[in-house]
Amino acid sequence: MDVILLERVEKLGAIGDVVKVKDGFARNFLLPRKKALRANEANRKVFEANRARIEADNATRRTEAEKDAGSFKDAAVTLIRQASNTGQLYGSVAVRDLVEALNADGHHVTKSQVVLDKPIKAIGLYEVRVALHPEVSVTVKVNVARSPEEAEMQSQGVDVMASMFERDEAGFTEVYDPNAEPGATAEARPEQDEAAQG
Repeated sequence: MDVILLERVEKLGAIGDVVKVKDGFARNFLLPRKKALRANEANRKVFEANRARIEADNATRRTEAEKDAGSFKDAAVTLIRQASNTGQLYGSVAVRDLVEALNADGHHVTKSQVVLDKPIKAIGLYEVRVALHPEVSVTVKVNVARSPEEAEMQSQGVDVMASMFERDEAGFTEVYDPNAEPGATAEARPEQDEAAQG
């Protein structure tokens, strides 16, 4: 289906472009959200008659978005979540969680503005794009950790998982006896201790 774009759509085109899209994308997304009109002769005339107003409205919205983008300078949110020892989250961080955290910090965003390519499923530092306008987007740093202390370490550039595994390796070594029966432990062989003492 051919449509006339009423606003810039990423990877598709700018205002006034006539583009060919799949029927479902047009019917389910572009047309109901007033991002496009069907490309027929009547709609072309309506668009050309209103083009100046549509472009002026877009410019106004872009200016407001650029003003809002200034408040996002160095924006960062910290989310404390439960996670396994390997750093995998129990659940995931979704768009809703990011919107709540950003709104709590005083940034007014909606779910449709947060661009999360895939859910966050492990602890660490992430960069998430927030599209304030089709032509204005900002990047927000998201710090997902198990505790405020861990979040502080991550924000200073420490790889928490790597440092945790280094500690584990240094902390415990098992007595190894190549002649021991499978499953036997060091405490279960007193004759070895007596031989070592004697």
